[in-house]
Amino acid sequence: MSNFVKGPSWEILENFERFNQVNDVFNRAFWDSQIATDQARDFFRSHREPLKKWRNASGFEQRDYAIRNAAWHVADVFAEMRDADDLRDGFLSPLSQLRAGPEEPFDLGNPEKVSTTIKQVSKLFGADLVGLCQHDERWVYTQRYARSSSKGKPEGLPIDLPEKITGVIVIGQAMDHDLVDTVPSALSGAAVGLGYSKDALVLLATSQWLLNLGYLAVPSLNDTALAIPLAIKAGLGEYGRHGMVITREFGPRVRFGKIFTNAPMAFDQQIEFGVTKFCEKCRNCTNACPPKAIPDNEPSSVKLNLSSINGVKKWSVDGEKCFSYWAKIVSDCMICMRVCPYNKDFTKFRHKIGLRLAATKLRGAMLFLNDFLGYGERLKPKAWWNGETRKKK
Repeated sequence: MSNFVKGPSWEILENFERFNQVNDVFNRAFWDSQIATDQARDFFRSHREPLKKWRNASGFEQRDYAIRNAAWHVADVFAEMRDADDLRDGFLSPLSQLRAGPEEPFDLGNPEKVSTTIKQVSKLFGADLVGLCQHDERWVYTQRYARSSSKGKPEGLPIDLPEKITGVIVIGQAMDHDLVDTVPSALSGAAVGLGYSKDALVLLATSQWLLNLGYLAVPSLNDTALAIPLAIKAGLGEYGRHGMVITREFGPRVRFGKIFTNAPMAFDQQIEFGVTKFCEKCRNCTNACPPKAIPDNEPSSVKLNLSSINGVKKWSVDGEKCFSYWAKIVSDCMICMRVCPYNKDFTKFRHKIGLRLAATKLRGAMLFLNDFLGYGERLKPKAWWNGETRKKK
């Protein structure tokens, strides 16, 4: 496979090693005593149990946890269907609620026509973004994590992707802007849960459509492979200092899923629109991160800890520090997403102008105006419940 992502933000080195899902920081919270603290257990438990109040603070009241957990409910239903067999659909294994299709594939036309049709159908089912890329084994996990074997470091289980996979459909779901702006709060977690729940619908429906036409389709949320390099390769955005994909349409406010398939589609090209140069200048996410998990320096190949990938020169977020803060506040944190100058509504003309400025030598002026006008400031959770919004910005 050829390299991809030109420039200093992401470079694959000769010592590259595929990542083992066993070492994902969320999975380590079940087997690694360094991560599996009482606070971590409270974090996971808070998504399942009725809550009165976990923290005496705005945004962490019963109504906030109630809406967060309700937003997660659809994704959780699928994850828990095969929990007894250690197959958490969408997180430790692919979504599996699918019917078999015919053996003979339906002719959808030439690769360009196939790609157009796949995007048309995916968006019909609710996808906000769709990109297509060649299957790249480097981003597939070497093993999947199994919680039943979590006494001591587990060995993991095989991934078992079909051998005939040739491409990946990467699906992007935009997260609610106002909810994201309430972070840190349990309320903001509703944006994450809703993104996953919507993604499950789009991935399952699109996969079943492909199966009905006689093609392979393996729908995947957080399981099977790393989503970020596939989203970049599929032309959906560029890599940012905060470790997220920044898209032209929604900035970093996107959840990604993917479908592994053998449909004969044409692949999208990677895009560049000035993110790397802008992130080299901007430190909003670094300065705002409570546990100081986001790098202030240049892209590096240093492997920070067990949850870092080896052999990629990039901006690397310290997953251990990041998750420790999540556990502390008993909800996920997206402060880096909230304060990112790309976190805007790019349907508005003035923000489209800002997007262009960020790609020029005037990026410093764009950053100054962003901060001067108060973008990235927190929307108080109580204000959200009272119907206030940031959409006017």
